[in-house]
Amino acid sequence: MPWELRIALRYLTARRKQAFISLISAVAVLGVAVGVMAVLIALGLMTGLQSEIRARILGATAHVSVFRAQGASLEDLAPVLEAVRRVPGVAGAARSVYGKALLSTPSGAAAATLKGIVPAEERTVTEVVSKLVAGSAAALGEPGGDAPPPILLGTALADSLNVGVGDVVTITSPRGRLSPVGLLPRVSRARVVGTVKTGLYEFDAAWGYLPAEAARRLLDEEGRTAHVEVRLHDMFAVKQGARDILEQLGSEYVTTDWVEMNQALYSALWIEKVAVGIAIGLIVAVAALNIVATLVLMVMEKHKDIAILVSMGASRSSIMRVFMLQGTVIGLVGTATGGVLGVGACLVLDRFRLVRVPETVYQIAWVPFRLQAGEASLVLAVALVICFLATLYPSRGAARLDPAEALRYD
Repeated sequence: MPWELRIALRYLTARRKQAFISLISAVAVLGVAVGVMAVLIALGLMTGLQSEIRARILGATAHVSVFRAQGASLEDLAPVLEAVRRVPGVAGAARSVYGKALLSTPSGAAAATLKGIVPAEERTVTEVVSKLVAGSAAALGEPGGDAPPPILLGTALADSLNVGVGDVVTITSPRGRLSPVGLLPRVSRARVVGTVKTGLYEFDAAWGYLPAEAARRLLDEEGRTAHVEVRLHDMFAVKQGARDILEQLGSEYVTTDWVEMNQALYSALWIEKVAVGIAIGLIVAVAALNIVATLVLMVMEKHKDIAILVSMGASRSSIMRVFMLQGTVIGLVGTATGGVLGVGACLVLDRFRLVRVPETVYQIAWVPFRLQAGEASLVLAVALVICFLATLYPSRGAARLDPAEALRYD
């Protein structure tokens, strides 16, 4: 062990008459630990929030949506579906129809987004069919006949309408039909065959799912919203995946992806993450000031020892290293302690779901904590660098100490 490190450790662990300096050293370690722990928890919170919202959105929506510029019917999209499935990187594809409608019952009414799906195809693209909490999705694939078509409702939407499995809802579509007295809204009835809980309040409170053919008759006879939804093996490769799909289909098709559809949400979350990280990271900077104060007081206390070491032949750089090592040890202990506490806190908070948030605002009922190894390593590295920089000024002051002046009055 180098003698500089041995002396630095002795100064930190030896009992002193000036107990106040020992207290300042402990406060410096505690400050670094608290700062690092706070930054790790904040990053874990924001990363967990982003990851959970993204996972739930992609569980209910497709990675890429493919539209024909002039519109297309469900039948016209059958060969498109097969062509898309042959594109490398595509995990699944399904035809869909979208539309807005008013759902009403004797107990209430609510505006909803209705999606027409083919259950066998939809399973390869989203997790909606597997998220049923009541009823069965099998009825969506059965021939309708003259009976009301089946419909799946989000759990919150079903609660607002006060309906359950087997009840009937009235669907009023804004796409009306011409009559001798003018344009009349199109009214139909549907039988609730199940309720879906995706975990995202926006979907659970305002989405319903119909058989694709029934949705086409009710919402989109012109084929304006019929399209093919695609799931990729790599959800982050949507840009390249969209280009590959368009090369396969030709210029008469256009695409949109989940990144474009949720750009505003993820931009806001990223800005919040950076702002929170910087704001809480200032705690580490404040803790570094405690290291400066500790070392300055240490230099004042040990001026006689420094003078003796210089008189015995210790170089100025060696004296400087003694106090730099002392501050670095404080930073190492504080950073390691804060890292352990921060990671442990994230694991406990995530395991027991202790942080609850308003579901109507954040789309999820609780905040997950997901700390990424790269982000944690960056925080620990930056904390160590800040602590090291805090040692430079007092260490240089110790190296410039004049031994003759230090020993004159001792």
